[in-house]
Amino acid sequence: MLTDYTKYLRMTKFPHIWCSGCGHGIVLKALLRAIDRLELRKDNIVMVSGIGCSSRTPGYVDFNTLHTTHGRAIAFATGVKMAKPEMNVIVVTGDGDATAIGGNHLIHAARRNIDLTVVVFNNYIYGMTGGQGSPTTPRGMKASTLPFGNIEQPFDVCHLAAAAGAAYVARATAYQARLLDKFIERGIRRKGFALIEAMSPCPTSYGRKNRLGDGATMLRQLKETSVKITEAEKMTPEELVDKIVVGTFKDVDTPEYVEEYDRLIMAAAQRA
Repeated sequence: MLTDYTKYLRMTKFPHIWCSGCGHGIVLKALLRAIDRLELRKDNIVMVSGIGCSSRTPGYVDFNTLHTTHGRAIAFATGVKMAKPEMNVIVVTGDGDATAIGGNHLIHAARRNIDLTVVVFNNYIYGMTGGQGSPTTPRGMKASTLPFGNIEQPFDVCHLAAAAGAAYVARATAYQARLLDKFIERGIRRKGFALIEAMSPCPTSYGRKNRLGDGATMLRQLKETSVKITEAEKMTPEELVDKIVVGTFKDVDTPEYVEEYDRLIMAAAQRA
């Protein structure tokens, strides 16, 4: 029996504004499949975003939603979780929104291990605001602010989150849509800070600038350059150049911030 995912959508907001060939719709569907399998009540979900192509997502879903300022989605989400710890708080953010202006919020939320699920739609570019290079733009690739190619070392978002203290970290591409929804489901289930990086093609701002072809071609490129984490462990650094490692990077059970904070309040009250 086919699931009617329209029950999770604000159909009056369609058609969406994402470009033809953009992978963000695939990521949205993966997110909805995970939510449906978990049987989460719509009223118990808060979806928070900042600014960017990915951050249009809350406008399309029939949950409690916050479309906030650039780079501050995790900060707003932290406030929601502290005030309403019973809610399932999901952050949807882009590579620029999360790792540039929002970078400190990302690493400190991971360090505190706040019970948030953060889905990073990574398309290597600021797609909505002019095609500028982001902290994840690969070396040598062009953007409107990188006309001669990027010379900076890009962030590995998963390694960054894992090192900062996240409880769950995983990566998949828009091509591996079914794997992506499994990772999102596991991230929501995991108590603590969960980050799922979703590699998404941007044929308009990134693809055109770098002559990578249309959306279908870029999806095939994601397939061809993806390497499972178990295979990557056997490869040399040279062999991993230009590869996308997919899989679960971290999955641990560690103390969660909101629960620890509540215990602190109770302990302080008993001393008063």
